[in-house]
Amino acid sequence: MQPFSYTRATDLDGAIQALAADPEAAVVAGATELANWLKDGISAPSTLIDINALPLAGVEAGPAGLRIGALARNADVAREGAVRTGYPVIAEALEKGASAQIRNMATVGGNLLQRTRCPYFRETSFPCNKRRPGSGCAARTGPHRGHAILGGSEACIATHPGDLAVALVALDAVVQVRGPDGARSIPLDDFYLLPGESPERETVLQHDELIVAVEVPAGPYTARSRYLKVRDRESYEFALVSVAACLELDGEIVRSARIALGGVGTKPWRARGAEAALAGRSLDADALTAAGAAAVEGARPLRDNRFKVTLAGRAVARTLELAADEPFGQAGHGGSADDAVGAADGSQNGGAA
Repeated sequence: MQPFSYTRATDLDGAIQALAADPEAAVVAGATELANWLKDGISAPSTLIDINALPLAGVEAGPAGLRIGALARNADVAREGAVRTGYPVIAEALEKGASAQIRNMATVGGNLLQRTRCPYFRETSFPCNKRRPGSGCAARTGPHRGHAILGGSEACIATHPGDLAVALVALDAVVQVRGPDGARSIPLDDFYLLPGESPERETVLQHDELIVAVEVPAGPYTARSRYLKVRDRESYEFALVSVAACLELDGEIVRSARIALGGVGTKPWRARGAEAALAGRSLDADALTAAGAAAVEGARPLRDNRFKVTLAGRAVARTLELAADEPFGQAGHGGSADDAVGAADGSQNGGAA
C-alpha cells in the first residue's frame, strides 16, 4: 500500500474544493470497496477526503417521489418504511447485496460508484484494460462464465456488479451531483458508460464532482415492483442474472412495465424492448416468454456464458410474475441458480471479486 494523506471534510463546498485541487485525491465514505483497491495496489490516491460528516444521509418520501442522500447507509434505506411499501424493489435489491456488515457500512453514493470489474481486474498478474489501459482483456480468452452478454466490447466484457443500480435504472432514477461549476441532474441510465475502447472510464461523473442524492420519481408502478437475483450461492455473491421489474396493471392488462437487468451487461441494462413487448397485454405465458426474449435481444455471449441468454429470459418472466402476484416480504424471493427460474448450465464457478 502506498502512503497517502487524509483530510476530513466538514462542508460540501470544502469537499469539492479539496477534490478539485488534487487530481490524485479520492473520496471515502463507507470504504467498503476502496479499502480493497488500496490493499490490492489497484488504487493509490495521494489524499483521502473523508465526507462522512456531510449532511447527506437523509431519506425523504413525498408526493413527487423519493430522495435518498448519498451518505445514507444501504441497510438504513432498506429498513425505511416508505421505501419498503412504496418502492419495494429498492429494499429488496439492497437486501440482496453483499453481507449485513457491509450493508451497514456502505453508502448509496458509493454503491452507485462501484467499479465495473471481474476477477481479472482484481488479480493484477492478468492483463486488464480497465486497470491498465491498452494491456488487453484476459477474460475474452480465459474463463468468462460470469461475464457480460450485453454491452461488451473487444476491450472489456466485465459486468456491472451492483444490485441497487439495477433497481434504480428500472425506476428512472436521477443522480444529483455537485461540482465547482454547480449542480447537475443525470438520469441514472445515462450516468453509466459502455466500455467501448475506454473501459477505464465507467461513469460521466467528473473527478471534481460528488454525488449528493438520488431521486426517484413517483409513479403508479413503484409499489408493484420486485427484484430477483440469481447467483451461485444465496449470499455474498454477484449475480449471474438479476432483474428489477415494475408493473402498472389495469386488472390483468399491463398498462406499463419497467425492467432492468443486472449480471448480464457492462452497465445496468434497461430492457426497453421487453417493456414494449408487454404493453397492452395480459401476463400470460406467451407475453412472459416474449418479454424474456426481448430482454436479451442483441446479446453476444461467448463460450462459457451462453447459458445466461436462457437464464435471463426465465428470470425476467419469473420476476414479472412476482411483481404481479406477490407483495414484497411474502413467499420466496428466489436466489440461487437452481430456483424457480431453472438451473443454469455451466461448470466454471465465477467468484465474487
